[in-house]
Amino acid sequence: MTAVVTLRAGQKGRYYRIANDADYEAVRKSHERLDGILKEWELGGKQGLCPVPDEPTPAGGGSGAGRAFSVQRYGMMQWGDLFTARQKVALLVITDLMKSVCDQGTLSVMAFAMGKMLRHCNALSKWHRGSETTAGAFGMHALPMSWDFPEMPPSAPYAGGIHNSFNDLIKSISSITNLMYFNKGQVMVADAADHILPDQSVDIWFTDPPYYDAIPYADLSDFYLVWMKRVLPELHQLQDPFNSGNHLSPKQQEIVQDETKRHNDLIKDDRWFEKRMQKAFSEGRRVLKEEGIGSVVFAHKTTEGWEALLSGIIEGGWIVTGSWPISTERGARLRAQESAALATSIHLICRPRPMNSQIGDWSDVLRKLPQLVHRWVHRLQCEGIRGADLVFACIGPALEIFSKYRSVETAEGNKVKLSDYLEKVWEVVGRTALERVLNISGNTSYVGTTIVIEEDARLTALFLWTIQSTDDLNDNIEEGNKEPQKTVVKSNALPFDVVRRFAQPMGIDLDRWTSKIITQKQGIVRLMPVMDRSKELFGEDGANQVAEWIESDIAETNQTSLFPEMTPESTSSKSRTSKSFVGKDFEFESEDATVLDRVHAAMLFQAGGQSGALRTLIASELSRGPEFLHLANALSALYPIGSQEKRLLDAMLLAVPR
Repeated sequence: MTAVVTLRAGQKGRYYRIANDADYEAVRKSHERLDGILKEWELGGKQGLCPVPDEPTPAGGGSGAGRAFSVQRYGMMQWGDLFTARQKVALLVITDLMKSVCDQGTLSVMAFAMGKMLRHCNALSKWHRGSETTAGAFGMHALPMSWDFPEMPPSAPYAGGIHNSFNDLIKSISSITNLMYFNKGQVMVADAADHILPDQSVDIWFTDPPYYDAIPYADLSDFYLVWMKRVLPELHQLQDPFNSGNHLSPKQQEIVQDETKRHNDLIKDDRWFEKRMQKAFSEGRRVLKEEGIGSVVFAHKTTEGWEALLSGIIEGGWIVTGSWPISTERGARLRAQESAALATSIHLICRPRPMNSQIGDWSDVLRKLPQLVHRWVHRLQCEGIRGADLVFACIGPALEIFSKYRSVETAEGNKVKLSDYLEKVWEVVGRTALERVLNISGNTSYVGTTIVIEEDARLTALFLWTIQSTDDLNDNIEEGNKEPQKTVVKSNALPFDVVRRFAQPMGIDLDRWTSKIITQKQGIVRLMPVMDRSKELFGEDGANQVAEWIESDIAETNQTSLFPEMTPESTSSKSRTSKSFVGKDFEFESEDATVLDRVHAAMLFQAGGQSGALRTLIASELSRGPEFLHLANALSALYPIGSQEKRLLDAMLLAVPR
C-alpha cells in the first residue's frame, strides 16, 4: 500500500492525512518504536552516532545552498527530519539486518543500495504520474519542500524498493567486474588545489568542475552521507580528512561559491572561486606528464561560465586543442525541461603548454580564426551537432590558436584579454551561421548581390539556429536514414547572455525588438510565436479584417499590387481608420516595414484562411525582389518540424507561383 501523506510546517507541528484506522495505528506504532530506539541509545550512554541522523541541515544563504535548500524554513533542522517515523524505523531495521548478515566488504558494497532507497523513501519525494510510482526527492540539484508526498514501503517491488535497489547494484557491479579485475584503481579524498601527486606523474588529468554557486555538491551529498556513516561507522573514507570536528562532508576546501562559508578567513565569493579554480588547473598542469592529455567537462550554457573556466585553464598553463560534444545529459531530466541546459556535455581537450611558448601576434590570430571556424562548423554539422552545442563546440578549436601562446599582443604591444578574443569568436561563429542558414556571403552590411538581410531577420534566424537541439536530431534518426530528422524544440528560450553574445557583433539591438519578436524576462529571452504578432501587424481588428479590406479594395479599384504608393488623400475612408502591419493608413511602403514582417503577415493570412489576401501579398512581394521568398525558405529550414510556424510557413510557400 502507498499512503499519500501531507506534511505541515514544523517538525513538531506536522500531521498526516491518514487513509483509515489501520493506517493511523501503523503510524502510531512507528512513533512508539522510534521513541524506544532513541531511549535505548540514550540509556546506553549515547555511544556512537545517534541512530537517527541528528546532524544539521544546511542553513543556506544568498547563493548555493540557499537556492538548493528551503527545508529549514519549515522546521526540518536535522537530516532525520526529512523522513517520517515509519521511514526512519524501516531504514534502521534494514541497516541492522545488513550489519548482521554481511561481512565488512559486502556491507561496503550493499551500503550503496541504501542510497537509492533513501532517494525514494523520504518526506520530500513526489508521485510519478507516468509510471504510477514514487519519484525521488532529487528531481534536480536541490531539495525543495514537498507538501504532498507518497510514503512508499521499502519492500515495494518498484523503483526505490529494497529488491529493486539491490538488483540495480548487482547489475552495475557485474558490468564493471572485468574492468575492476584488469585495472585496479585507488579512490582518495584530496584538495584539487593542493594535489598530493608528484610532478609529471600522470598520463591523463580528467575533471568535471563545478560552476560558481550552481550546485552545492557537499551540502547535497550529506543527504546520503549521514545514513552511510550509520551503516559503515568505521569507514575512514566517510570522515572529513581536513577537519576532524566536522561530522558531515568536507566544505571548507570545496571550490563552490557560497558566501555563508569561509576558507582561510576568506569569504567563498565569486573571486575566491575563480582564484581556486585557476589554482586547481595549475595543479593539474603540474602533475600531468609533458606528453599527457587533459579533459575538462562543461555543460553550462552561459558565456560568463565559459569565460571563467577558460581563463582558469589558460592561466593554469594549458593549451585548449579541441572541444567535443558528447551526449551525457539525460534529456528527460527536470533540468532539461523548458530550460537552457545543453543537450550535450562539452569535453574540452587540453595539452600542457610548453614553458618556452612564444608571444602571439593579434593580427595573425584574427586572420586564422575565420578559416578555422568555417571548417569546424561544417564538420560538426556533418556529424549531427546543432545549435548551442555546435556554438560551444567551436570554442575549443578556436582557442588553440590563442592559448598556444603564453600571451597574445597587438602591434602596439598591448596584451589581448581572453574576453576580447572570445568576443571575436562569437562574432565569427555568428557570421558563419548566418552565411549558412540564410545562404549569403559574409560581410558587415549583410547585403549580397540582390539580398538584403535586415536586423530582425538576422535575430530570428540566429535564434532559431541556436535553439536547435543535438539530441532532438540524433534521437530521431530512423533506421536506414542517413540524415537526422528535426523534431519540435522543447523550448524557444535562451539565456540573455547567449543571445547578447551573438546579437551584438551582428549589429542587433535586442531592446529594439523586445515585445516585437522577442520577450525578455528574468535573464531569459524567448522568441515570440508568430500568432502573438497579429495585433502589432494588423491592429485591433486583426488579420481577417485587413484581409477583407484588401480583397474588397482590390475588387473596387482593380489594383494588382498590394503595396501601392499611398497617401492620406488617395486612401479610402475605410483604410484611414484601420491599422496596418507596416505603417499608418495602410502605407505598406513605410520605412518600418521589414521583410520578416511581411513573411509573418503572410503566415497569419494562411492561419486565417485568407487565401485571396495571401496570394495578393505574395504577388506583390515577388514583384519587389527575391528577399521575401529567400527569407521564407530559410526560415522554413530553421523552424522545427511539428511547430505551428513550420506548418504555416510551408503551407504559405505552396501558394507561391511556380
